[in-house]
Amino acid sequence: MVVYFLRGSKRYFAMGMILSLSVALLDMLGPKIVQYTVDYVLDDETGVSGIAAWALAAAGGRDHLRTHLYIAAGVIVLIAIVGAVCRYLYRVFNSMGAEKLICRMRDELFAHILKLPVSWHASNHTGDIIQRCTSDVETLRNFLSEQLMTLFRVGILVGFGVFFMISINPALTSISAVFIPVIILYSVFFHNRIAASFLKADEEEGKLSSIAQENLTGVRVVRAFGREQFERERFETQNQGYTRMWIRLMGWLSAFWCSNDLISGSQIMAGIAVGAVFCVHGRITVGEYIAFVSYNGMLSWPVRELGRVISDMSKAGISVDRIRYIMNSDPEEMSMDPPSLGDKPLDIVFDHVSFSYEEGTEVLHDVSLTIPAGTTLGLLGATGSGKSTLVHLLDRLYDLPTDQGTITIGGRDIRELDRRSVRKYIGLVLQEPFLLSGTLAENIAITEPSEPDMKAVREAAEVASLDDAVSRFADGYETYVGERGVTLSGGQKQRTAIAQIVMADTPVMVFDDSMSAVDTRTDACIRRNLRERTAGMSVILISHRITTLMQADNIVVLDHGRIAEQGSHDELLSRGGLYRQIYDIQTSGAET
Repeated sequence: MVVYFLRGSKRYFAMGMILSLSVALLDMLGPKIVQYTVDYVLDDETGVSGIAAWALAAAGGRDHLRTHLYIAAGVIVLIAIVGAVCRYLYRVFNSMGAEKLICRMRDELFAHILKLPVSWHASNHTGDIIQRCTSDVETLRNFLSEQLMTLFRVGILVGFGVFFMISINPALTSISAVFIPVIILYSVFFHNRIAASFLKADEEEGKLSSIAQENLTGVRVVRAFGREQFERERFETQNQGYTRMWIRLMGWLSAFWCSNDLISGSQIMAGIAVGAVFCVHGRITVGEYIAFVSYNGMLSWPVRELGRVISDMSKAGISVDRIRYIMNSDPEEMSMDPPSLGDKPLDIVFDHVSFSYEEGTEVLHDVSLTIPAGTTLGLLGATGSGKSTLVHLLDRLYDLPTDQGTITIGGRDIRELDRRSVRKYIGLVLQEPFLLSGTLAENIAITEPSEPDMKAVREAAEVASLDDAVSRFADGYETYVGERGVTLSGGQKQRTAIAQIVMADTPVMVFDDSMSAVDTRTDACIRRNLRERTAGMSVILISHRITTLMQADNIVVLDHGRIAEQGSHDELLSRGGLYRQIYDIQTSGAET
């Protein structure tokens, strides 16, 4: 998965690695120059050969350098300048790679989440999904762009450092190198404990984000029921638990960092002390001692960082698993250029359809009905009787199992049809309309790929009996609709959703209890406008109001997932069944 996200940024990280290698090599040259200057220029040591002998000769020889020490100093300064340029370029390329990486990660995660089925979203909290797409993405980005590059640089520095130290004195090198496996072993020990603590802390942060998201989007409900104190206490309780998790995690990290610094400091001290003894006894020269101490000090930082990188790998590993969970979730199969079902309504047939949600009781049982092309079907039933489930299956928001009956459009099983084709063919107004942040015109013309045609927008709004209300707004159709349409009333949101489907002009239109928040007069007006606009189209009306359904060509009464009755309004009244009981209750209530 990580390799997949690195597409487009690998070349930047590759350049960063090359520059990091250059920086490491340049860092190693400084102590070596000091060593040769002390031993072969200021002192009378002999035995210089190879590249060092060539460099001394090119600089004018020992006697010339002894009187012109600024040449050695200038070389060290030049190496430092080149190293600084390489460090700068390393940071530039690494930052470019990191930004390309995080951009791709966000794009791919967002695109994948949009393709995941409704059942997946129903089983995952929004706050936790946001947490995975923000905090976990940032953790993974930091690891790949910082810790992983540091790991590469540490490996280079340790390799070069040990090589140059061995060239000075293998015995002295072994004393310093003995600390490296100690640091790695206790880093692995802390790794497992930090990983467990970080996982719990990440989960608690997801719960905290969910509480905050719910309260921000549902602030009207919180205020209406006076739950401010309750929600505040719930947030504070979760926040305290989250804080305790991080305090525990920081305890482990503090113990790790302190012990890391202690052992690294001990490594430097051991190199200085034993090196001084070797120098006094003549086993190494003064220049070699200075160079060794420099290399040993340079080695302590990457070894210390190696331990910290191993520790950070635990957090990155948890974030990778949490992001992998999203990316490995099976998306809905949809074609980018699906075949069209046409612009004419076709017969829709439910044949012995049964359905249950995951690990739940059966919502629909052996439902069979036909919606002839161009007719209107009314669905009536108590809450939980399966009305919405029926249309969700038709729109392929949920997939009907192969052994639970069939649903066909024009004689073709919808399981064989592309989801995008089905959803372009069937317009659906949900029970709870969701409006996006933007203007009213943009929301009504949500299916339009370009700028909305204001004439068509107004016509759709007139059908939904929304135009009069909009005319009273100061900005008209340019009125900004807040998040989830918070600036509109419930009835106005429902009428906006109806205008959306009218604007889409699909051959099949489904209204899932979409007029429950409007008054009966507006309901009648919308139904009259819809009858004129949808003439010749197939329409499915779901409602608890019989007045909304009574002019449908066929009315189906659902009771606990089964078809209790079906027929026209007059036929159902004459039978004296469940439909007649509901009718009597509603009409008597109206008379009262």
